Amino acid sequence: MNLKLTLLLFLLLHCNPILPDSQLIDSRGKTIKERIKTPEGYIRIKPVENSFGEYLQNLPLKKHGSKVLLYNGEIKKPEDVYVAVLNVDVGEKDLQQCADAVMRLRAEYLYLHKKYDSIHFNFTNGFNAEYEKYAQGYRFQFKGNSVSWKKTKEKDYSYATFKKYLEVVYTYAGSASLTKELEKVKSLDDLKIGDIFIQGGSPGHAVIVVDSAKSKVSNEVIYLLAQSYMPAQDIQILKNPEDENLSPWYSNKIKDKLYTPEWDFKKTDLKRFKDD
Repeated sequence: MNLKLTLLLFLLLHCNPILPDSQLIDSRGKTIKERIKTPEGYIRIKPVENSFGEYLQNLPLKKHGSKVLLYNGEIKKPEDVYVAVLNVDVGEKDLQQCADAVMRLRAEYLYLHKKYDSIHFNFTNGFNAEYEKYAQGYRFQFKGNSVSWKKTKEKDYSYATFKKYLEVVYTYAGSASLTKELEKVKSLDDLKIGDIFIQGGSPGHAVIVVDSAKSKVSNEVIYLLAQSYMPAQDIQILKNPEDENLSPWYSNKIKDKLYTPEWDFKKTDLKRFKDD
């Protein structure tokens, strides 16, 4: 074997090169911002320090080439809908689905910054499930379609208790309830990191904007979308099925619909958390 061929084989086996069809992917990157490069002619948005946008942009990713796994350990099918997998656990129950993943990311950000009183989500029946109450030892009491609080535990702000709170939220909240909590974004021109495309229903779906960049020569904004799906599965960064050259980025210059690999949204489906 000659020297050039030996060197080529070494590089292929040990240097984890970027795939030919993934020119915007840096396989060495460990976060969204590091892994997914901006296309030529665009500048990545720099969010406010300690904001939800900055948190999302810097979410950790599993090793390049990792498969999306379902809650039971099986590989998600189809496989050809994503470019990266968030290093965020999905749990062992079929709970953390589409809207749940959005709530998970929002709650994790608020918990990280100890904004406990801002962690609250409505159940489908309208009950306001406040994390602060749960951490103070109150638990949900269900009777028919009504819910109330009852003090049954000691105060506990541990991460383990926080995760238990989220499991209850996943069970009794979803896209139908979350869409009512969010405020409408008037135009895609106003899109920012942390916004959510959401359709409430049974089933409904939700994807969240986790990064964005702007054109150097126009008012075009491009963005990355993340989702979980059914059954519960790892949160994944989606490919753009409509534009292979721009993928995984999406453009805000769309006509009527946003086409993602597993769901179509109207451009009027864009919403955001009210305190953003």
